Amino acid sequence: MIAGVLLLLLGIYLAAGLLFAVPFIAVGVQTIDPAAARGSWGFRLLTLPGSVVFWPLLLQRWRTGTSVPPPEVSAHRRAAQRHTAA
Repeated sequence: MIAGVLLLLLGIYLAAGLLFAVPFIAVGVQTIDPAAARGSWGFRLLTLPGSVVFWPLLLQRWRTGTSVPPPEVSAHRRAAQRHTAA
């Protein structure tokens, strides 16, 4: 019972991702990444699985018009910044 419900929810999530991914790889990918505008259709096909899985994050970036990736924040980067600032 629980496994069936989880599989159904996963199927719905992936179906929504596929419905999002098709127009996203055709139009939206160049909106959030200007370098992707020069990408071939082979490149866009390779981005399809990731677009299906990460569709909520990509939809948010596409809707807000964010074209620059957010800066990476990690312990290593913070340590490197402290080292160069000193």
